[in-house]
Amino acid sequence: MNVQIEASWKEALSGEFRQSYFKTITEHLKTEKAQGKTIYPAGPNIFHAFTATPLGEVKVVILGQDPYHGPGQAHGLSFSVQKGVPPPPSLVNIFKELHDDVGTPIPRHGFLEHWARQGVLLLNASLTVRAGEPMSHAKIGWHHFTDAVIKKVSDERPHVVFILWGKFAQSKEALIDTKKHLVIKSAHPSPLSANNGFFGSKPFSQTNKWLMKHGLDPIDWAV
Repeated sequence: MNVQIEASWKEALSGEFRQSYFKTITEHLKTEKAQGKTIYPAGPNIFHAFTATPLGEVKVVILGQDPYHGPGQAHGLSFSVQKGVPPPPSLVNIFKELHDDVGTPIPRHGFLEHWARQGVLLLNASLTVRAGEPMSHAKIGWHHFTDAVIKKVSDERPHVVFILWGKFAQSKEALIDTKKHLVIKSAHPSPLSANNGFFGSKPFSQTNKWLMKHGLDPIDWAV
């Protein structure tokens, strides 16, 4: 894989790119492509979260588990879809909670680039997936890489808000310095679990309250 990644991240993660597990990821993706399998997101978007949010600008991390596996959905930002693509159910619920929490009108699209450009790192634990096969790349090595990303943010950035929705995301709390950063945890926004503690959790207002407390600009959550 020819890693096209933003300069600050490339420097910070240079050691990871030299690890044997990263070579394994690269070879696995090459093999699947040679077999004619479709992989999402498209190659230029695999590291889009890093392009949109350089390391020195990270104020918030929203951790997803897996890219969307349907046509035209995944573009490298967790939970986000490009304009013209209907927001998936979890994102619909995120927008419902956003509206109830801070009064933002429910958007007509699910494109979250505006969040990313303000310092919200929209990170999936796996950066790729086979078309139509959720979690198909969960064990090829991506979690080693994204765990390193989470730890790097925790170590190098001040006063970050980590938003961990669901048990999988919450398992990453061990990588975070909770004395330095705010960790917001709740149920996942999936329709299967949103009524078990996601709705009413107010993550967006909590985030902005923390950022302002530490002299940082709040996030404009409108998309």
